[in-house]
This record gives sequence, structure tokens and C-alpha cells, in this order.
Amino acid sequence: MTESSQPGTYPAASTGLLLVDPYNDFLSEGGKLNGRAKPVADQVGTLANLKRTLAGVRAAGLQVFYVPHHRARPGDFSTWRHPSPYQLGASRAQVFAEGSWGGQWHPDFEPLPGDIIVHEHWGGSGFANTDLDLQLKQHGIQKVILVGMLANTCIETTGRFAAELGYHVTLVRDATAAFSAEAMHAAHEINGPTFAHAILTTAELCSALGDAGGGQR
Repeated sequence: MTESSQPGTYPAASTGLLLVDPYNDFLSEGGKLNGRAKPVADQVGTLANLKRTLAGVRAAGLQVFYVPHHRARPGDFSTWRHPSPYQLGASRAQVFAEGSWGGQWHPDFEPLPGDIIVHEHWGGSGFANTDLDLQLKQHGIQKVILVGMLANTCIETTGRFAAELGYHVTLVRDATAAFSAEAMHAAHEINGPTFAHAILTTAELCSALGDAGGGQR
């Protein structure tokens, strides 16, 4: 843990967890993108760390915000002027397709009563063209903890946007994954320090939340 990544305090009344894209297509065996993320996810223990983080956050009484990617529908971008290559690729593969198993929540991350499900984002940022900023402000959130998928795309873009809007941003380096070790390195060692106020492990975060054992609620 570097000096710039020392854990701060995370008051329950003003801290929220942003759980980004916890879909079967990312996190479950057989998901359309699971195989690409699996080598890194297995190496860092993504699934177990996501579960531990979520349990620790819930035990500490923090508000949980689900930040989901757009669920694909055929022809989504056929009339768009400037869809990105990333969007077009996801559309061709129908990643997180509406009504499909891949577009459902991983069974370990089903929302509970009281969780906030934000409007689906079309690109990388959970803020752009959604109600995330409004929901955070209405719930008195000043600090956000980002976990989920992927480290160098939606997590990074959402974190950058959050910092630009004035939120305190924490990344959890082992409660996420990427399609390569190089992408994970860039997300946490090169790009993350330019906007994140803290970059922690799951153990460090749970300790800061007062749940060093990571026990279930």
C-alpha cells in the first residue's frame, strides 16, 4: 500500500459502494466475456473479493448502488452517428443481452431491498446519461468505492467522472478484473493514481470499514 493509497474513513452516511456491471456475462462460467477476464480474475481472486467487499459494505451500513451497463438489444446502434468500436463490438456479440441469462445479475450479487439500481449506461461512464450523480447527491454521498468490471474501462471511466464531479474516489484493486495483466497494471499503477484518492486491496478496505475478518452479515 503506497502513501497515496492510505485508507481514509468511510462514514456510512456519506459513503456509497458503486457495484459496476455484476452480470453473468462477466462473472459466471459460460458468460460471453468471462473467459477473457478469467485469467486475471482467478489470479487476483475477483469473485471472492467482490463478495467480501459487498458483505463488508453491507455490514458497515453503507448504501449500495448498482451501476449496470446497457443491456444489448439488436440494432441498438444502427442509426447512431458515432458509436464507438467498443459499443459496436458489444452489440455484435449481444453482450448482456436484454432478457438473456448473460444480462442477469450474477447470483451472488442480486440486489437487496434498499439498494439503488442506477439507469443503465451506454458507454464507459456510469455517470454519463444516467441518474447516478442525482442518486448520490440525494443520498448525501460524498465518497464512492468502486468495484466490479472492468478495471480499465467502466471502473476507470466512472471513477474519473466521479473525481471530476468532486467525489472522493476509492478503487479496490482486487475486487475487479481486466482482459490482461497489462490492463490491470495500467488501471491501478498508471492511470488510477491520477484521479483516485485511495487505491486499496479488499483486506485494506474491509479493515477501514471495521470488518477486517470479512464476515458475512
